[in-house]
Amino acid sequence: MNTTNPDSLNEPIYVTLIGYKKVLGTSITIPMEMLNAADLIARIHHPKTSKLKLQIVSLDETNIQLNAGLEILCKNTLNDIARTDIIILPAMWGNPLGVVKKYPEFLQWLRIKIQDVPFVCAVGTGSYFLAEAGLLDHKVATTHWYYFNQFEKHYPRVQLKRERFITKSGNIYCTGSVNSVRDVMLHIIGQYYGEPVANQVSSHFTHELKLSYTSSFLNIAGQNFHDDETIIDIQEWMHQNFNTDINMHQVSKKFELSQRSLNRRFKQATGLSPLQYLQEIRLEKAKELLKTTNLAIAEVAYNAGYPDSAYFSALFKRVVSRSPGEYRRLVRKKIFKLDL
Repeated sequence: MNTTNPDSLNEPIYVTLIGYKKVLGTSITIPMEMLNAADLIARIHHPKTSKLKLQIVSLDETNIQLNAGLEILCKNTLNDIARTDIIILPAMWGNPLGVVKKYPEFLQWLRIKIQDVPFVCAVGTGSYFLAEAGLLDHKVATTHWYYFNQFEKHYPRVQLKRERFITKSGNIYCTGSVNSVRDVMLHIIGQYYGEPVANQVSSHFTHELKLSYTSSFLNIAGQNFHDDETIIDIQEWMHQNFNTDINMHQVSKKFELSQRSLNRRFKQATGLSPLQYLQEIRLEKAKELLKTTNLAIAEVAYNAGYPDSAYFSALFKRVVSRSPGEYRRLVRKKIFKLDL
C-alpha cells in the first residue's frame, strides 16, 4: 500500500492511539511525534495538505495517567472513533496479563476494527491485547523479552519469534521494544508521505552511527516488511553470516528450496536477488566500519566479507561513486562538523 499518489495528498490519515492502565508513555509519544514531524515536513512542500488526525483514546474514559506522574489529555472514547487507518497499542509497565483482562469491550472492538485497518502496531507488551483477542492465532508475533515465557504459555497458538525485534503478519506489526517502533513508524510514514519525508524524519529520530540490528536489517533497500517467513529466515541468516563465504546453492539446500524457488521468492519478497541483497549487507557493514573505525581498507574489506580488497574497492566505488578512502574522509568530515 502506498498512498503517496497525487489523488491522495489531501486525504486525511486517522491514527488511533490507545491508552490504558500502566501504559508506557514513550510508546505513545514517540509514534505521535514521528507522525507529527512527517506531517509538518510534508506541509513545507504542500502547505494545504495537512492530513494527520490523531485520536487519543482512553479505555478508562479519563485522561491517561502515566507512572511518572505525567498526564496525557484525552478527549475520546472508543465510541467516538468512526474511522481509523492506524491503530497503535502502547507497551505497559509490569505484568500485562492483569491489564488486558480488564478491557473485554476493547478486545471486541479490536476484533471488529482490525478487519479494515491498514496498519496495527503493537509496541512491546501491547501485543498481549492482540493475543488475548485471538488476533495473533497461528501468526508470527513478538513481545518484550522479559515476558517471552509467559506469553508463550498463555498464547500457545501464537508463533512467538523470540529472535525478532519486529514481526509482520498481514496488517499487524509487533515490536519487541519501544526503540523498535521507530522503524515501523518510518515504514508507515513512507507509505503515507513518501520516502523523502520518511528519510527526513529518520534523520531527526535515529542516530546515524548507532544503528541497531533491527535498523540495519530494515534499512537494506530490499527489506519491504513482507510475510514470507522462509525468506525472512534467509535474510536473518545472511545478516549473521555475511562475512563468510556464502554460496547460493548451499543456501538453497540449507533452507530446502530449489535454486529457482530461492531466486523467485527472494526477488518477489524483497525486490532484490539473493546476491544483490548480500552485497547490500556487506557494503552497509563496510560503510559502518569506514565511519567508525581506523581499520585499513583491506581489513574493512575482509570484515565485510570481501577477502580480495582490490575487488572490494572497485565494487565500492562503482556502487557508492566514491572510493572507500574518499568515503571515509567525507563522512568523517561531516561527523566532525556535527560534533562541534
